[in-house]
Amino acid sequence: MSDEFGRQPPRRRVPGPARPERSARPVGRPRPGPGARPARRPSAPRTAAPKTIRLGSPRPRLRLVGLALTLVLAAFVVRLLQVQAVDASTYAAKAEQNRYVGYTLAAERGGITDRDGVALATSEDAYDITADPTLFTRQQLKIDDGPEQAAALLAPILGQEQEAIVKKLRPKDKKLRYVLLANRQTPQVWKQIKDLKSALTTKSETDPGTANVLAGVLSVPTTKRVYPNGDLAAGILGWVNADGKGGGGVEQQLNSLLAGKDGKIRYAQAGGRQVPTVGSTETPAVPGSDVELTIDRDIQWAAQQAITDQVKESKADRGYVIVQDTRTGQVLAMANSPGFDPNDLSRASSVNMGNAALQDAYEPGSTAKIMSMAAVLEQGVATPFTHVIVPNRLHRGDRLFKDDIDHETWYLTLNGVLAKSSNIGTILATGQLGKTQAQANQVLYSYLRKFGLGRYSGLDYPGETPGILAKPADWSTSQQYTIPFGQGVSLNAMQAASVYSTIANGGVRVEPTLVRGTKGPDGHFTPAAKPKETRVVSAKTARTLARMLESVVDDQEGTGTKARIPGYRVAGKTGTANRVDPATGKYKGYTSSFAGFAPADKPRITVYCAIQNATQGSYFGGQICGPVYKKVMEFALKTLQVPPTGAKAAKLPVTYTP
Repeated sequence: MSDEFGRQPPRRRVPGPARPERSARPVGRPRPGPGARPARRPSAPRTAAPKTIRLGSPRPRLRLVGLALTLVLAAFVVRLLQVQAVDASTYAAKAEQNRYVGYTLAAERGGITDRDGVALATSEDAYDITADPTLFTRQQLKIDDGPEQAAALLAPILGQEQEAIVKKLRPKDKKLRYVLLANRQTPQVWKQIKDLKSALTTKSETDPGTANVLAGVLSVPTTKRVYPNGDLAAGILGWVNADGKGGGGVEQQLNSLLAGKDGKIRYAQAGGRQVPTVGSTETPAVPGSDVELTIDRDIQWAAQQAITDQVKESKADRGYVIVQDTRTGQVLAMANSPGFDPNDLSRASSVNMGNAALQDAYEPGSTAKIMSMAAVLEQGVATPFTHVIVPNRLHRGDRLFKDDIDHETWYLTLNGVLAKSSNIGTILATGQLGKTQAQANQVLYSYLRKFGLGRYSGLDYPGETPGILAKPADWSTSQQYTIPFGQGVSLNAMQAASVYSTIANGGVRVEPTLVRGTKGPDGHFTPAAKPKETRVVSAKTARTLARMLESVVDDQEGTGTKARIPGYRVAGKTGTANRVDPATGKYKGYTSSFAGFAPADKPRITVYCAIQNATQGSYFGGQICGPVYKKVMEFALKTLQVPPTGAKAAKLPVTYTP
């Protein structure tokens, strides 16, 4: 197609492959060679195409990132090698310390029962309330007053001051992970704390601003000592202290048997809670052995009631009663007044927390005359019928001696000297034990020792006193004449009771016992060792002394008529001695006593009573201790079902006509 001038339009050239650039030719020169084209006319200038933006190479940046990652990974590898290889043991130890906790598994303390298996001391479930102070820090609770808030909640439950609890929860040692807040709390106390912890946990889950300030409060299962009969036999039993060890009495004496062997447990914990899936290690506790005493709970109750009533009525400092089986030496009761309740030591007086029947040393007075009479009869220097002229006063050594009452000259038999409890008659009778007073002293001393004076009773009881019995060479001038009637020598109540049990047992002293046996964790019962026996006087002498002691109770001239028991033959002796005040060391007041056994002709039970410093009413032993003896003896005879012998007493003469 041509334009209006007959020219053909120029052909469009399809772009082809780029050709090599040709060398420039002179303008206007024809193209060489045949068929050369005419030169093209210049066309209109074209618009320049936009330049293409080319991206830089990514390789340098990749190298930089790779280098950085390599350095980071290298740091991690080095740290991992340090933790797992170089310092592995150190970090493992720290992990163990933070992860695992352990505590002692308290062994269940053995029980104490009476002779019939009635519980006198037992153990109940309890909890030691503990805490981990590191769980009360700001780092853990996100608050500054965690210990204060926790203390405000715990104080009324534990019965403690808030300041004391705060001090434990914020210790000086910041690494401390265990403190004891309260020991041996009842299950009810721990339940209160658990309920509070649960409530705080629930609230903290719904309210992030609430901190569970009790999360670090924990518990350790243990046991609490309980005495179901209150103050009954407390002097014998003793108590258990805050550390779970016996603090007195049988609890202390047999602590190693009763305590058992504690165990241990170790477990993983997190946030104050045990992690059950990790497992734990445990060494089980071995329970303690049970101890069976010789005590009869009912007789103990009767003795304790009788002595308590009389001590109150007489407004006395204290009193004690001992009941003993004459044949076996077993102690059936040992009562003290005033006593204490081992369940609540906070109200107990320290002076009453011991066992005064074994720990008080005092001058026995006329109840000791039975030993003087035993020596006189055994040595054959007199008989119950021997005549003894007893003046109103007797001068011996540096003193003028008298009886409890003024009297004209008495014409008494040796039996009458004992029945009327004459000091002068006793001095005269024991003076016949040797050709000289020194020889007589030595003979009397040997019998006193055989009866158990000046030595421990054999109970091996904590704090027991052996009494005081000086050697004859050390007796003062006055002691040579006062010791025969029970002054200038001291003993405890158990020793005094044992003297009469010896006479009742035909002259053989059987060491007293409080323990019948023990029962181990395996249930096997082991009886106590047989007590030691010692022949003190002959059976004949013992029978004669028993008949003489009957005169003290049955004869109108006797001083122990208030101890009579209808239907039973009773042997007994009164005592009223000047008392040494333990506070001043000087004589003040009196020790009133009564000792005896029944049935007199076939003895089964010995009862001894003593009251210290009676300040109201009578202070004579026959008047205030005789009735106690009667009450306790009657109850014991019925409890043990001891029948009367039915035989009539052969009364011995008390006086004679000169």
